Parts: sequence; structure tokens; C-alpha cells
Amino acid sequence: MTKPLAGRSALIAGASQGLGREIAAAYVGGGASVMLCARDAAMLDATLTELVPLAGACQRVVARQCDVSKPDQVSALVEAALATFPALDILVNSAGIYGPKGPVEDNDWATWVQAIEINLYGAVLLCRALVPHLKRRRYGKIVQLSGGGATTPLPRLSAYAAAKAAVVRFAETLAHELVPYRIDVNCIAPGVLNTRMLEEILAAGPDVVGQDFYDRSKRQKESGATPLAKGTALAVYLASPASDGITGRLLSAVWDPWPDLARHKEALAGSDIYTLRRIVPKDRGEDWGEP
Repeated sequence: MTKPLAGRSALIAGASQGLGREIAAAYVGGGASVMLCARDAAMLDATLTELVPLAGACQRVVARQCDVSKPDQVSALVEAALATFPALDILVNSAGIYGPKGPVEDNDWATWVQAIEINLYGAVLLCRALVPHLKRRRYGKIVQLSGGGATTPLPRLSAYAAAKAAVVRFAETLAHELVPYRIDVNCIAPGVLNTRMLEEILAAGPDVVGQDFYDRSKRQKESGATPLAKGTALAVYLASPASDGITGRLLSAVWDPWPDLARHKEALAGSDIYTLRRIVPKDRGEDWGEP
């Protein structure tokens, strides 16, 4: 059976744990060669050890420690990735943290800024460093992990919410810039996941994150969450030739009919479907507010 990513190579940020690790495993299983990166060297080495045996004879799995919020480290990472994989054609931005929790006025400013730097600046820096290479090849795939903060207010998680909304609009904007070069840029909303980030919320407690969000997180842990496989399957699709021409979208791994999107490329190209937008009165059946 032909593997969907056979012959392709990817740079995956935030690949040492959680959904990023699962995407890396799925990419290797799908036939791709990958370079993994993350801040935690020990966890990164452990993930590398687990994934190397999954690679086929024509695949390579390598890793490099990197803090994606640091421009010099990102430049060195991309330089090493291109030296290893001269035909690199996929970038996955999965690095992310919740950052400080609680009312914004109580947050430590340095940790608030750090969350923006990792969640937003990290994605932008990686794209800036790799896009010139993809432009020269006139083809590529950029897959950005989004989250609930992109489309829904997240009280007491203001840095995370602000960064995720910004990341989606950045990806939509970059997608428009790169259309002439056949480089697709898309965001994934993977659904609610039982990962280390959920454990952070539960450990913080209701007094910090709010009773409603804490209760929802507790129910999520007890009753189960969205399987990681749903997000990984969408990440594989968006990195494969099957999704060529689908760009500038925020796609839900759970709710959207993404396996059939290729049939709707023309309709998507001229619309705001699966994008961020402002809701006006008529969208909610009201007749006021119109000129």
C-alpha cells in the first residue's frame, strides 16, 4: 500500500510529547523522514529512540534541541534541517504552552510574554526561516496547531488565547502571500485532548483557572477526550498531495469533513469558510446594525 507521505521530509516543532509526538509518529508511519525539535533534550531523545525503529529503509529520523522563541536557535535549526533534508517540504508548528493562569492583572508579565513568544513568535520565526527554501522549490506544506483560544475566549488563560488567535490570522495571511508558490498553510483545531496541558489546568485548581473551566477539564479527564489520532490524521492529510490547493483554513479534526475537501477546492478558494471572521447582526438573524 502506498504511504501518503512517502518521499517527503518534515520539520516538526514541539515533537517530544503530546500531539506533536503523535504527529511525528504518524508522519514516520506515513513514509516521511522527519527532524524532531523541542526544548527538553531528555524528552526529545526519548522520543527519537522510540521513533527511529518505525522508519523504513529510505527514511531518516533525527532530532535537534531548539527553543522556537529564540531567533538564533531557529535559524540554526532550519539550517541543520535543510542540510539533512535538502528537499524538505513540510513544516509542523506544534510547540505550545498555556503560560500563566489566572486574571491577567495577576499574571507575572515575564511569563505572559514568554507564552506569546513560544506560541506566536515561535510559529512566525519558523515560517520566516523556512519559507525562502519552500519558495525556491515552489511547493510546500505548513501545518499549524491551533487551540480553543483561537475561536473562543478563555478567561484566565489570556496569553494562550491571544497567541492562538494571532497564530490563526497569521497563517491565513501567510497563506495568501504564498499562493503563487503552491505553498499551502493551514491550521488544525484538534479538539479537547488529554495531555500534559490538561494536567496543568487540574493542578492549578478552580481558584486559578475558574470553576467552570476546571469542572469541564475534570469531566474531560474522567469521561475521555478527543482521540489524538483524529488530529494526527488531519495533520497527515494536510501534509500530503491529497490536500494540494487547500490553504488558509482553520480545520476541526473532529467536526469538519476534511477527507472530502479536495472536492470543494474552488468553493473554498473564493470564500471565508473555515476562517476567522467578525460576526455581524444579520449572522444571528438581527436586522439592526446594517447601513
